[in-house]
Amino acid sequence: MNRVLVVDDEPQIVRALVINLKARKYEVDAAPDGATALKLAAARHPDVVVLDLGLPDMDGVEVIKGLRGWTRVPILVLSARQTSDEKVEALDAGADDYVTKPFGMDELLARLRAAVRRAEPTGPAEADVVVETPGFTVDLAAKKVNRGGRDIRLTPTEWHLLEVLVRNAGRLVSQKQLLQEVWGPSYGKETNYLRVYMAQLRRKLEADPSHPRHFVTEPGMGYRFEP
Repeated sequence: MNRVLVVDDEPQIVRALVINLKARKYEVDAAPDGATALKLAAARHPDVVVLDLGLPDMDGVEVIKGLRGWTRVPILVLSARQTSDEKVEALDAGADDYVTKPFGMDELLARLRAAVRRAEPTGPAEADVVVETPGFTVDLAAKKVNRGGRDIRLTPTEWHLLEVLVRNAGRLVSQKQLLQEVWGPSYGKETNYLRVYMAQLRRKLEADPSHPRHFVTEPGMGYRFEP
């Protein structure tokens, strides 16, 4: 049974989420502010976090950064903030998805299920594939990336994006294909997600992120991984 941590200071939203999640056999913890959320996350180890950005004690982005300091748990942002810059800021801090208020419960639950699936371990790989570049090594079977002799920690979403690109090494992968393979079949237009996460992969893995050698953008079309 998956455990969800709901972080929101609006009691009616918390109540609706708790009722709907419990009806679908999730275990649910709720926090009205950021400090409580960070304590509950450390104590209860949720499988996914649903987080409002407008909290009474701190900005939700700070909560994301606090969680990302020690856990890869999927974070689904739920917020009334709708500008592209605010979405990018949350994604850049480590959020996995972003749903704007007001929201449809069915859409939220579908995105939550997708976030949980991305974090679940997959079955045995069909082949042990290790891809080496001059700067880093990707072990697809072990789900590990090593750069300069140390493991690089990736979030589940960063890993899925890397995995799709590596499995299609040398080939252009369209924006729509990446969105649907990493986030799910209902995605296809959220290209800002790709820009944010590709920038994160480049920061972590490229020798010169501003002039990427391995993660190449094909403007208006998609991305390509060059070993």
